[in-house]
Amino acid sequence: PGTDAGNAASGAGEPTVSRVGETGGDTCHVDVADASGNLVAATPSGGWLQSSPTIPGLGFCLGTRAQMFWLTEGLPNSLAGGKRPRTTLTPSVALRDGEPYLAFGTPGGDTQDQWSLTFFLRHVHHGMNLQAAIDAPMFHTSHFPNSFYPRESSPGAVVVEGRLPAKTVTALRARGHRVTVDGDWTLGRLCAAGRDPRRGLLKAGANPRGMQGYAVGR
Repeated sequence: PGTDAGNAASGAGEPTVSRVGETGGDTCHVDVADASGNLVAATPSGGWLQSSPTIPGLGFCLGTRAQMFWLTEGLPNSLAGGKRPRTTLTPSVALRDGEPYLAFGTPGGDTQDQWSLTFFLRHVHHGMNLQAAIDAPMFHTSHFPNSFYPRESSPGAVVVEGRLPAKTVTALRARGHRVTVDGDWTLGRLCAAGRDPRRGLLKAGANPRGMQGYAVGR
């Protein structure tokens, strides 16, 4: 992100973010890897703030993810006392041969698992490095009912980035998928950090799309 002439600011070796335009809260994700093999993946989210305000005089809210519950009785995720809701937050850590290998994750509600799995398969099974696996054209489906009210779904719907080859889009439509072609760099918010346990090499990759993402070494 850049700065304009009237709003420039000097940093101290840290990313400098422009203050131009509107800003808003959202889920974020951070991964950390160190030389000792420690890995951290965290996905803090403020999604509950608008749906479970703080109780006046008490200083706490009713729940930090209770909006994920269903009010329909008899479902696996139906509201009940002493029960935790199913959540879309999926910070992930992977081991290789029993050793800490990779921390990764993304914001994105119901697309978190989809984007994370796609990234992971690209890296582990297709041999792409972390940044290439993040940068490659992304996609997701909205076939399953949304985790958030009003629980809408779009059966057969698939959204793909515009960089996906046209022949792939044609093939998906031939199989009955309802494909929407989005912008070239609009889907996925992945970042990842890891350590090669054999060489002790630290590595990281960050999202180049709409939200700020940085891979920083110390």
